[in-house]
Amino acid sequence: MNKFRAFFVVVLVLISFKTFACLNGDTKLLTNGFEIYHDDHKVVPLGHEFHVDNFPKLIAELESEYKKTGNIDYLSDKGYILIIQRKYDEALKLYHNIEKIKPNRYSTASNIGTLYELMGEIEKAYDWIKKSIQINPESHNGSEWLHLKILDAKIKNLKDVSGAFLIETTFGLEKNPKTKLSPEELEILRMALYYQLNERITFIKPKDQIISVLLFELGNIAKINKDDLSATEIYELSKKYGFQNELINNRIISCYEDKLNYWTSEVEKLELKKGSEFDLDGRQLDALVITLSFLSLILMIVSIVLFIKWRRLKKAIAAS
Repeated sequence: MNKFRAFFVVVLVLISFKTFACLNGDTKLLTNGFEIYHDDHKVVPLGHEFHVDNFPKLIAELESEYKKTGNIDYLSDKGYILIIQRKYDEALKLYHNIEKIKPNRYSTASNIGTLYELMGEIEKAYDWIKKSIQINPESHNGSEWLHLKILDAKIKNLKDVSGAFLIETTFGLEKNPKTKLSPEELEILRMALYYQLNERITFIKPKDQIISVLLFELGNIAKINKDDLSATEIYELSKKYGFQNELINNRIISCYEDKLNYWTSEVEKLELKKGSEFDLDGRQLDALVITLSFLSLILMIVSIVLFIKWRRLKKAIAAS
């Protein structure tokens, strides 16, 4: 394959790495039918983006429906809205009141546990999350066992908490992660990691050691599943949250190498089909190369502009 086509392959890899890993996300509707969020992702945990323009109006509607129907779910939804607004004290008081009105509801115990965690009262959080699991073992897609492990690590004040402690397995220290888990077990673990991380990233911004470790392990699963696009994005998010280990850089490099090898192989396969409807020496290849060359030129220009701006900003900071 000549140098120009090799360049085309690299450009295709770079462009493909900018795409989203997955769509078809999750939606949460309140009891009154209001869509509070819709996540357009199910592989890379990016947190919830809440669709609320008028919090007072929404809370007033929920309170009105509760008074009309006596349905405690409306009151519970109000507590959830207070959590989104980070009015933790008010939300906690409300949920304790709900517990008195209608005790032993899963959502009440779970939300109280989450509130105590957000407020830094970890032992109380552990007790309430444990209670929520006893009420509904399959809650939160069966991922609350991981919530307890996270709280346990915080209670023990582990300075260098490991993935092995949190998820009770390891993926090795080689350039490419490995596992002894079955595909079914790996998928269950992936879903638990995604769910717990997606909830946490909504409320906890970088940096956070536990989140960084869990993201690294989720990235390892994506790499094992040969989803190099998602793995790279998750690894980078892990670094953003503070994960510091040369292993993560090696695995990011491995993702790019595997993707490059894949596209190189695909181009070589197409080249073998000369004379067919996929004749790469004909006009189809010319059009494809011209289009991708144009896209690569735009990408290069943007990269150069950003690099120049970064250099100027670096010099300005150094001079100040």
